[in-house]
Amino acid sequence: MYLAGLIRTPVREKRLLSYTLLDDWTGSIRSYMRTFTPDTTEKEALESLGRASVQIVHDLKNQLNGLKLYATFLRKRLENSDRPADELETVNKLIAGVERAAADLSTLVQYSKPIELKKQAGVDVHKMLRNVITNLTQGTRSTAPLSAPLVIETEGGAVVGEFDPVVLSEALKSISRGAVNLRQKQQNNQPLSIMLHHDGVSSAALIEWRGLHRLDHDPFRAFSGSDEIRMSLAARIVEAHGGSAEHDGNVLRIKLPLQS
Repeated sequence: MYLAGLIRTPVREKRLLSYTLLDDWTGSIRSYMRTFTPDTTEKEALESLGRASVQIVHDLKNQLNGLKLYATFLRKRLENSDRPADELETVNKLIAGVERAAADLSTLVQYSKPIELKKQAGVDVHKMLRNVITNLTQGTRSTAPLSAPLVIETEGGAVVGEFDPVVLSEALKSISRGAVNLRQKQQNNQPLSIMLHHDGVSSAALIEWRGLHRLDHDPFRAFSGSDEIRMSLAARIVEAHGGSAEHDGNVLRIKLPLQS
């Protein structure tokens, strides 16, 4: 219903629609805050604001989907016309930006929910990691390929465990792309490598992203940007598998339990 109404909305009214939605979101926050009393605990207040934030995120996603619908329609018109190529390129960039923003909002919603796993026995971590890096290197229509190559270094021996291959692959992808983007922000010319090896103490696999300069924050615990939000969610996924994620100076490291 929302999208149908948005499609019929004249272009000159879209700005008013945006202002109206913004007023609605602000009103939602205020209505939640009015329920607070002097006896409201900090935990209750945060839970209430969290529920309001999730609703706002859903509304934002709806509006982004409407914008993407407009832009996709415009792209089809441009593809079937003799308009300059740079106009089509601009629309494609607009669609890619909207898709990234919608993906960020989806990550926030996902972070607020419990991690549900569908584990499978005999999952090969080495093979999973190589598939993740291959897909990142190639890129997709909405995500650009990695700007710098990632080299995987492994030691001999099987690296097999009981994991959810779909969910864990997403976590490895988020950490790998986040590491590459962190390296770019540092203007770092060092090669970025991923080391996969066995922990010498316990029956676990260690995956380390090396080649970053020393970080002044823990990207697995920070919410300072899109990459950090995804990496924080990735850390939760690793922990749900019985592992751990940590930042040690210039190294990002996760530990995953293996089958004996």
